Amino acid sequence: MNISLAIAPIVSLIAGILILVVPRMLNYIVAIYLIVIGILGLFPHLR
Repeated sequence: MNISLAIAPIVSLIAGILILVVPRMLNYIVAIYLIVIGILGLFPHLR
């Protein structure tokens, strides 16, 4: 059985939930999200 999970949608979902729960952390959440997506773009074999 092969289970494949895409990281970007999971990170997006977690970031969206955190923004709804703790709106003051918006800048940090967006920054971390962009860094994670950038790293995944540079190293596609990490997916």
